[in-house]
Amino acid sequence: TIEVKVKTSKSISEVSLDEGIYTVSLKSPPHKNKANIELINLLSSYFNTAKSSVKILKGEKSKRKLIEIS
Repeated sequence: TIEVKVKTSKSISEVSLDEGIYTVSLKSPPHKNKANIELINLLSSYFNTAKSSVKILKGEKSKRKLIEIS
């Protein structure tokens, strides 16, 4: 389980770790769940796991999210 801070509508998609909190920049806007889909794709690639292993536990409509990676 990790805590993620999401920044949307950025020019580049990337993941960084700072003081135990992952900051994820996404190209997608927070509209029609596009940012959450990109977040799951990016985290599954970053942690080298299947997309089905990445779940948003808390904060689906928030910039701060709690993510479970199984």
